[in-house]
Amino acid sequence: MYHLYILKCADKTLYTGITTDLDRRIKEHNISKLGAKYTSARRPVKLVYSKKFADRSEAQKEEIKIKSLSRAKKLQLL
Repeated sequence: MYHLYILKCADKTLYTGITTDLDRRIKEHNISKLGAKYTSARRPVKLVYSKKFADRSEAQKEEIKIKSLSRAKKLQLL
């Protein structure tokens, strides 16, 4: 099971990613060096959207679609 997620960073920017363990990944973004370089400078982050997928391929396809959206469209999605 894969999760597509969107995080809202402390500076109000949005970060999109995929993972197999959503709770672990959010903790990594907030407290560890294993989180994305982007989010490490914008802590704390908060989960604002997630969606489950059966396989990685589908999750990545949706991630690409969401990353190509404008900020306004992403906010509408939320």
